[in-house]
Amino acid sequence: MSADGCILPAMAYDEDLAFRIREVVAAEHGVTEKRMFGGLAFLINGNLAVSASGRGGLLLRVDPARSETLLKQRCAGPFEMRGRELTGWLHVDTSKISDDAEFRGWVTQGVTYAKSLPPKNK
Repeated sequence: MSADGCILPAMAYDEDLAFRIREVVAAEHGVTEKRMFGGLAFLINGNLAVSASGRGGLLLRVDPARSETLLKQRCAGPFEMRGRELTGWLHVDTSKISDDAEFRGWVTQGVTYAKSLPPKNK
């Protein structure tokens, strides 16, 4: 929201980033794509794993027990929604990721956690 109270349009997600995520998750069973949170989310059996965020970078769902450890990484920060930090959700600044292996590692964090959750009923 702008200073004058107007709602600002969400930034479009980075399609190149979505393509890179797609390459990492392509071999996973039960992957679907869905526009949500202003970005393009990749779900495993109905559970959000990772998203090309409309705010830029990755929105990543991780094991809440690992959140604090992962937040110590230079490219990770808390994900906030409506001014509240959500435990188990991270924003990853992809401009601070050094190489493809590190990128794949972040995406894999989200995929691994999503796979550990029970499938959502359709």
